[in-house]
Amino acid sequence: MNFYPTTRVRFGAVVLAVLSIAAPSIASASPVSSHMTGKAKVTTNLPTVSNHPGVAPVIGKPTGAAPTTLITKEIIVGKGKAALTSSTVTAQYVVMSWKTGMVYQTSWTSQPFTAPLSNLILGWQKGIPGMKIGGRRLFIIPPALAYGAQGAGNIPANETLVFVVDLLGVK
Repeated sequence: MNFYPTTRVRFGAVVLAVLSIAAPSIASASPVSSHMTGKAKVTTNLPTVSNHPGVAPVIGKPTGAAPTTLITKEIIVGKGKAALTSSTVTAQYVVMSWKTGMVYQTSWTSQPFTAPLSNLILGWQKGIPGMKIGGRRLFIIPPALAYGAQGAGNIPANETLVFVVDLLGVK
């Protein structure tokens, strides 16, 4: 499955979960938000993500309510050129389900992908700009900014996605 459609539909690709042999350093997860629903307080915790540059990330399973807005978190701050909304990006990625923690796809088992940012899902279009080459960023992408009610490939409809993206190049 590609990160971009063969037609100009505003939906994109999928993600992974890879195990590392070395013990990973983990970026801590903290509550993203908490709110009241009726009488119950709902808390959302971001998944942990390893921070070893050049090595496939190890991603912990998220907990709590799935966010309804795009959330991004820097895991590794890059030092290279920053991506713009008009950029073509080269990246490694993993995508997994917020709900189950199942990895849907990863580029780490094949090769990085390159695509114009404007051809990717809205979550990437909104979350990548400003990211610098060499960086690793966690994205929590709600269905409206991912594949929506139709889903894509092995990603079910209305799925909140967890992406971890390593930015390798920007044109």
